[in-house]
Amino acid sequence: MTAREEILAAVRGALRDADRTEAVVPRGYRSAVADVELFAERVVDYRATLTRCTAAELPDAIRSALAPARKVLVPHGFPVDLAGTGGSPPPGTTAELAGFDAVVTTAALGIATTGTIVLDHGPGQGRRALSLVPDVHVCVLRAEQIVPGVPEAVAALDPARPQTWISGPSATSDIELTRVEGVHGPRSLHVIVVTG
Repeated sequence: MTAREEILAAVRGALRDADRTEAVVPRGYRSAVADVELFAERVVDYRATLTRCTAAELPDAIRSALAPARKVLVPHGFPVDLAGTGGSPPPGTTAELAGFDAVVTTAALGIATTGTIVLDHGPGQGRRALSLVPDVHVCVLRAEQIVPGVPEAVAALDPARPQTWISGPSATSDIELTRVEGVHGPRSLHVIVVTG
């Protein structure tokens, strides 16, 4: 008997004794509040900063998140007037983006179970490079844009649009398993969830 045949025989043996009764998955047990709470917990687990605010508090929350930045990118269609933040429209080339300290965007949606924000590069989000080049990314998301999981996110997104899925600030552990942030994108991610 070959090693492959031994492995397959062991798998078949394990499956023979497995419980085959159909699992009942409860539906409708999640609430929007639970999704926001789980999303917030997961975002922080990824070492991102999370702020919750009302719509009236949003301009101040954005200014606070951008406080250390001197030169800020504001994509076309961003819904908040950011006068006084040093914000300006994006430049034409990726090389010119390197001169900006931060970018502030909206998002298409957030995923509660993974703490992921998804950009589909619609109004207020800009092209993909905007969220990858500056050192700080501030992302504004309304609480009602948070979905429970990945299947709901995929169902809600337009597959014809480009997408960027972001779970925390850029990080790698490629070298000696030491975590290094900011290698492949923003060193800091600040998510602002707008409630009410």
